[in-house]
Amino acid sequence: LNKFALIRNSRDTDNPNVCGMALRAIQAGVHGITVHPRPDQRHTRYSDVEDLSRLTGSHPDVEFNVEGNPGADFLEIVGRTRPDQCTLVPDAPDQLTSDHGWDLDQDAEKAKPVVKQLQDLGIRVSLFMDPVAEQIDIARSIGADRVELYTEPYARAFGTDAEDEVWGRFETAASHATSIGLG
Repeated sequence: LNKFALIRNSRDTDNPNVCGMALRAIQAGVHGITVHPRPDQRHTRYSDVEDLSRLTGSHPDVEFNVEGNPGADFLEIVGRTRPDQCTLVPDAPDQLTSDHGWDLDQDAEKAKPVVKQLQDLGIRVSLFMDPVAEQIDIARSIGADRVELYTEPYARAFGTDAEDEVWGRFETAASHATSIGLG
């Protein structure tokens, strides 16, 4: 949906309509809707999050996931809309796109109270992570429910001699996360 929102914003119209595209996806059978509103609102806007929350709320079989850096504005909209899941991503406010997972050796004390704050609102919390078992262990220790693995290294390795080795790191990380109780 972020790309539809980007096209809409470049036209300064409501075409394509983000909720309309989400509804089409729901009617096609998706199990979840994910958006990543950024501080500059270059694609999905905070108002879209509110609209999508109402839409997914009328479809209880469709999960709503809002992902982003846990700044004050982001946490305010997530707290107000209460999606099924919030995926915390360590993006800088001006970052073009996500390019790494959390470094919880450095950021665990920052992330831990945010994880608890969101869970206290009844929101499942996922952390955007690199495929590193020790980092995934820390994610579990600070209370995360799930992890989402940053997959660009695999995308870059796809079709090369490194593909199997890189895939193995992701497979190992995912198996490790599951073995310690993370989704």
